[in-house]
Amino acid sequence: MLYTVALVMIILWILGLITASTMGGFIHILLVIAIVAILLRLIGR
Repeated sequence: MLYTVALVMIILWILGLITASTMGGFIHILLVIAIVAILLRLIGR
């Protein structure tokens, strides 16, 4: 489930970059959270 949430956050971040969202800071925070979640998932295996 954590991996799915991270994947969704990455997709939302990419969409934010494509659409030049005005919430740039929020999108980058989502990216950092997604990367941390993926790293935790990989380390936890």
